[in-house]
Amino acid sequence: LASVFGWVPVFLWIVVGGLFFGAVQDFGALYASVKNEGKSMGMIIEKYIGKMGRKLFMLFCWLFTLLVIAAFTDMVAGTFNAYPAGDGKAVYANGAAATVSMLFIGVAVILGIILKKAPKMNEIVKGIVAIALIVVMFAVGMKLPIYTNKTMWIYIIMIYLFLASVLPMWLLMQPRDYMTTFMLLGMIIGAVVGVVVAHPAMQLNAFNGFVLTGADGSKSYLFPTLFVTIACGAVSGFHSLVSSETSSKTIRNEKDMPMVGYGAMVVESLLGIIVLVVVGAVAVNGTKPDGTPFAIFSSGVAGFLEMLGVPNDVATVFMTMCVSALALTSLDSVARIGRMSFQELFYEDTTDPAKMGGVRKVLTNKYFATIVTLFFGYLLTLGGYNNVWPLFGSANQLLAALVLIALAVFLKTTGRTGWTLYVPMVSMLAVTFTALVQKFIALVSNVMNGTAVFLVDGLQLIVAVLLMVLGVMVAASCFTKLLKTKKQEEA
Repeated sequence: LASVFGWVPVFLWIVVGGLFFGAVQDFGALYASVKNEGKSMGMIIEKYIGKMGRKLFMLFCWLFTLLVIAAFTDMVAGTFNAYPAGDGKAVYANGAAATVSMLFIGVAVILGIILKKAPKMNEIVKGIVAIALIVVMFAVGMKLPIYTNKTMWIYIIMIYLFLASVLPMWLLMQPRDYMTTFMLLGMIIGAVVGVVVAHPAMQLNAFNGFVLTGADGSKSYLFPTLFVTIACGAVSGFHSLVSSETSSKTIRNEKDMPMVGYGAMVVESLLGIIVLVVVGAVAVNGTKPDGTPFAIFSSGVAGFLEMLGVPNDVATVFMTMCVSALALTSLDSVARIGRMSFQELFYEDTTDPAKMGGVRKVLTNKYFATIVTLFFGYLLTLGGYNNVWPLFGSANQLLAALVLIALAVFLKTTGRTGWTLYVPMVSMLAVTFTALVQKFIALVSNVMNGTAVFLVDGLQLIVAVLLMVLGVMVAASCFTKLLKTKKQEEA
């Protein structure tokens, strides 16, 4: 979507954003969590900024997770949809990739039980078992594709997210993510090799201007559109939640943190550049072809792999399966984080249900919190990813800005140097509030013109207003703490 401005600004934002914004934030969140006994960003904010700051931050996080659920559910369901043209002709690659993804759930549970029973299994043996299971699932998926429509896939994905949110980590998410790691490494290596061997020409212009006018007369501005459209490849607030909620609990040695926190983001930026090259290679008349982002990327890399002698069907199914797995791992993580954020909103001094009142006991129940989170995520899904993505991107980048401010407070309070966070922090605040105001104006305009639909524009307008208010309140409480002098702190 961002490539409409040309490939040069996209390339520069991925490189600069990835190295100096995203990787710094990811490592900072991981570092702060590890230094605070694996606490989440919300708990770190409470410790260094106050209880009200934590409450506001957790509410912001919960609203943000709804947008992630909506955007990625719509994209995954669109990728698995066997009848995208609506003419009754089934797309084989979509059906086969869908089968593999569904098999992943059952196989992950089996692998989880095996690893639970044999916790000291040799790492090489474990890796061989995981790869063998992937090969078997891939073969079955190629033979038995699932053909159904997008609506049905949305319901199936919601059921999976419920299970991922409430089941123990070791039973589903951990073994699933372990197997997915091999697929994603295979996808990245395959894409890099394919791009190097194919050496495609860019069919995108280098630069199309700072302001673009659409066919309907609407204008799109490079600032802030570019910086909120490309999120995870450059900087993503969601990464900070994963760093502090889950990754920090798996760090064996503090010396591993730069590779895990900073290094992983560099790999994601590499993937972002590969995506840019693929989009540039398959672009038509200087713009992206039709289809979901996942489908465009999958078919593009499959075309490169075909040059290496890989059959087209195999390459297309493999790439579709990999990018869908990437999205599903983001979805199951965010569903769980959304459920936890909702629960944390209503925790006071205890997390023991026996010591809570009746209402609070219900609100902090993991099944109730999951159902509420998925219900509102589903409502936003009805708007489609094209409508949700600008709001998701703005919220994601604003979350990154808020985390950077909180990390600056943490570093200052603990006597560490934090000046490297100031430029990314201020830049992302400027980008995100500009984007949110623009989205707010567009939504209000739809309401005034009578073209608004409540389940699309209405819900997004409510979320946009809440995000802006919460963003200002969290930023204000963080800046107040950050700007206090040493004498004021002591007083």
